[in-house]
Amino acid sequence: MSFHSRIGRAGGTKVKRALGVQAALEWAFQVEKAQLELPPPQNVTEEGFGFGLEYVLLQRAALGCKIDGGQHKMGSYTHPDAEAIAATVAGMPDSLGGIRMAIRVAELARAGLTPDWMPGAVPRCVPVEVKRNRHGDRATSIVVGTERVLVRGKWRTLEVRACPVTFSPHPHKIEAARRAYDDWWQALSWVRDGLIDGRMLREIKVTNLMPKVAPWEPK
Repeated sequence: MSFHSRIGRAGGTKVKRALGVQAALEWAFQVEKAQLELPPPQNVTEEGFGFGLEYVLLQRAALGCKIDGGQHKMGSYTHPDAEAIAATVAGMPDSLGGIRMAIRVAELARAGLTPDWMPGAVPRCVPVEVKRNRHGDRATSIVVGTERVLVRGKWRTLEVRACPVTFSPHPHKIEAARRAYDDWWQALSWVRDGLIDGRMLREIKVTNLMPKVAPWEPK
């Protein structure tokens, strides 16, 4: 059944399909294969790539229901709502990561993925290096100093050895993964608000539904 055949009518009014922003992004980029490319507005260089919601709205008004984001698809059809969603993502402000975040949002949506926030990860103290032989695994030790000790009436110099350890996964790695998830969540929130406030979509209704915020925190 096609997307259009699922759009019903109630009392002569077309019923919009309600989707959370993550589902709407996955529909646009994964199903409709929308693209991020947009022509830059006048007097804006490629280095300053980025589009505000106002620009997206102006383009929609000028082009009717067609946002120029997928013309390179050589005649294949992309739903206008998917084009509008892609155009909105391309307008990601620099404060939220700009075009780099726009690309990340699009790539994750196209793959149907949520950023890996390392669920269940707990830093554990482990040896830096482990050597394996027929007797099993043994942590590698290094010489950290010497000590003179009296052994059977004679002074001997003995090595003092220690096992270097580290934390795995490192707390900084966990923190970075969860910070990246939060950045993505903030970007989706911006896209959601832009699509709801902009009222650009004709057959999709973006709801307030969002992925979990800080899912690593205790409930």
